[in-house]
Amino acid sequence: MIKLVRLSENTIILLFEQKISQENFTLIQHYVEKIRQNLKQYLIDIIPSYTSIHITFNVLTISGKGFQKRLTEIVTSYKDNDNAVAQKSGKTIHIPMYYGKEVALDMDLIAKNTSLTPEAIVALHANTTYTVYAIGFAPGFAYLGNVDQRIATPRKATPRKNIAPGSLGIADEQTAIYPSESPGGWQIIGRTPLQLIDYNSNNLTLFSTGDKVTFTPMSLSEYIEMGGVL
Repeated sequence: MIKLVRLSENTIILLFEQKISQENFTLIQHYVEKIRQNLKQYLIDIIPSYTSIHITFNVLTISGKGFQKRLTEIVTSYKDNDNAVAQKSGKTIHIPMYYGKEVALDMDLIAKNTSLTPEAIVALHANTTYTVYAIGFAPGFAYLGNVDQRIATPRKATPRKNIAPGSLGIADEQTAIYPSESPGGWQIIGRTPLQLIDYNSNNLTLFSTGDKVTFTPMSLSEYIEMGGVL
């Protein structure tokens, strides 16, 4: 069920099922597309997240009551076969990943909490194809899901002050790569030698919402050969 909530004179939020899932993501992408197609002339901003769409509209072009009526019509006219609009396939990105102990700062902690070996954790992580659900926190920081529940691990209570660029983390059912050095509280299990952000490029980052991401384990020698730093 989708709930429409009026936040202010010119902002409305659509609330979806409160869980991170491919189904939620697909549904939200569908509505973002439909709202942009049908209400473009009234929009100031539209921001999708895991479980909501935040919409800001121009009250100089339409009344709040009028916009809410138009938006309600879009929500109630949803048809299952329209969902193809949201299922446009993004690109698939293959990321080489070194999961070795030199860079997997929290592998032992996750192994202890899950009663799994590091090898099993790597296998479960690398054998999943992830979806880019959102980009935020820092430029190029892509939130990927869903992590296998057997290795899902909460964030640290106290974040680290510095996480190396390329570090791979887990936070509950999400996984992500830190594209640049920054503080962070995710559980670190690997590092890629790839540069994931380029401020001199028209495309700041490799990732876009809807992309699929896979990880390929690599050896220490391969990691070093590709420019990886310990």
